[in-house]
Amino acid sequence: MPDQVSGPELAYCMKLPPKQAIAYLQAKGYAVSWDWEDTWQEAQATAFTVAKATRLDILQDIREAVERSLQEGKTLAWFTKELKPVLQAKGWWGRQEHVDQDSGEITQVQLGSAWRLRTIYRTNLQTAYMAGRYAEQLSNVEDRPYWMYVAVLDGRTRPSHRAMNGRVFRYDDPIWRQFYPPNGWGCRCRVVALSASQVERMGLKVESSEGMLGTMQKVVSNKTGELRDVATFTTTDPLTRKRVVVSPDVGWSYNPGAASWRPELGRYGGDLAALARRELR
Repeated sequence: MPDQVSGPELAYCMKLPPKQAIAYLQAKGYAVSWDWEDTWQEAQATAFTVAKATRLDILQDIREAVERSLQEGKTLAWFTKELKPVLQAKGWWGRQEHVDQDSGEITQVQLGSAWRLRTIYRTNLQTAYMAGRYAEQLSNVEDRPYWMYVAVLDGRTRPSHRAMNGRVFRYDDPIWRQFYPPNGWGCRCRVVALSASQVERMGLKVESSEGMLGTMQKVVSNKTGELRDVATFTTTDPLTRKRVVVSPDVGWSYNPGAASWRPELGRYGGDLAALARRELR
């Protein structure tokens, strides 16, 4: 998988109030899947799933450890130490033979490993924290209606994420339905909410994605060659000043927070209530 969330960035996220992040994770059901793409995009926001974890008890063990990590600020080292013996005892560890029930083909598959636990830990925590940020930012749009995309700019930053850095859109711009982070495996991007006075003081331009959003097909599985739609945004590269088309990674063209958001409409008025009704259709 692409670059993972490093310790400092994840530590920053874990300083945030976890209430909304925990609620996001606890509201999920379960989904048993063999390949990660079986539970597609928005479905990930409502169901906890781990590729090739086809037993409910194993999913429950992993989920409980993820929830404790969120609630108690547990580290990756704790997560791995806690789960490894449990998963080994249940036989969900290492490389094993798998027989395809349809074709009879026998292949070697990777079940549990330290690398997989790291991916599970970081992906679930980052997604939960970003969903929590989305909910918190929505509750404050009357004061901070402008959202700025912020990428970590270093040698590991993907070009599409770099091209989004510093761009500002209103909270109800359609771009946030598909480009609110995380936008891929190990995405370290986030969104910062700004007031009108902050936008003016910082000299920022509020953009609109109208006419700039689209889709393109990318390969979702090298094994099968299956293609699926990925969201696109036509913009200008900040370095070359040329027009470019950027997109999230395959399978990340959705907003986890929006996909799981179920507001009490009576608490909101005006534009936010209209947005809620539109999103829940």
